[in-house]
Amino acid sequence: MNIGFIGLGIMGAPMAGHLIAAGHSLFLKSRRSVPNALLAAGGTACATAAEVAKRSDTIVLMLPDTPDVEQVLFGPGGVAEGLSPGKTVIDMSSIAPLATKDFAVRVAARGGAYLDAPVSGGEVGAKNAALSIMVGGEPEVFERAKPLFEAMGKTVTHVGPVGSGQVAKVANQIIVALTIEAVAEGLLFASKAGADPAKVRQAITGGLATSRILELHGARMIERTFDPGFRIGLHQKDLNLALDNARTLGLSLPATALAQQLFSACVAQGGAAWDHSAMVKALEALANHAVGDAA
Repeated sequence: MNIGFIGLGIMGAPMAGHLIAAGHSLFLKSRRSVPNALLAAGGTACATAAEVAKRSDTIVLMLPDTPDVEQVLFGPGGVAEGLSPGKTVIDMSSIAPLATKDFAVRVAARGGAYLDAPVSGGEVGAKNAALSIMVGGEPEVFERAKPLFEAMGKTVTHVGPVGSGQVAKVANQIIVALTIEAVAEGLLFASKAGADPAKVRQAITGGLATSRILELHGARMIERTFDPGFRIGLHQKDLNLALDNARTLGLSLPATALAQQLFSACVAQGGAAWDHSAMVKALEALANHAVGDAA
């Protein structure tokens, strides 16, 4: 297939690489220059998003936030200028569900199909083609695009109509943030109480408390490796979506609000670009003790 891919950052670049490796022709655009590795693998750089859309049957977006997606789709030189009937837009960014539904209507008015397909799994999942992909859209459009998703991810789920993928991703980000907070509190408690947090982590990974976050992010907290990964600033954006939509729904999400405040404390320390596992630093500041410090 001729596939356009717009957004070649920490996540997008390896995802595009998997599509090239699967034998597809890739037409590429990024805010910064297209990575040389993708060009060497056979990808083609394009000057505008409109050019990407003109040369592609399916256009994939992997962008930071809702305004970025709207600009790339409908701004000057955007995807919409290169759309024609029969083409498909797949937005794999994590953005607002209501905006997603609006974008789908605007793409449909130009004869295109639309899927929202946000992902979970972070940089590791993107590099290993092991992402969890949550898809909203018409079932027949999903089935056509499914081989592309399977080239990038391990778990591919059609959740429901357009916008459902974004709803699933917001739910995912709530759970991830609260689990990071729980792991951070547990390891901080263990360290302050005089136990070796690495040994505690090893012990509890065999029990009910085990999780991928305990495995991966617990290790980051102990080893002090906070290069992203998934940036705190981006996770804050996702929790804003959760809290904004919760207000619209008349829903209370108290623990989500707490997690957002802890992220905000990290940002106040200059940590917007830290990996989200660095939430532990906010709790360490409150305790005047870091994981791994002597009790």
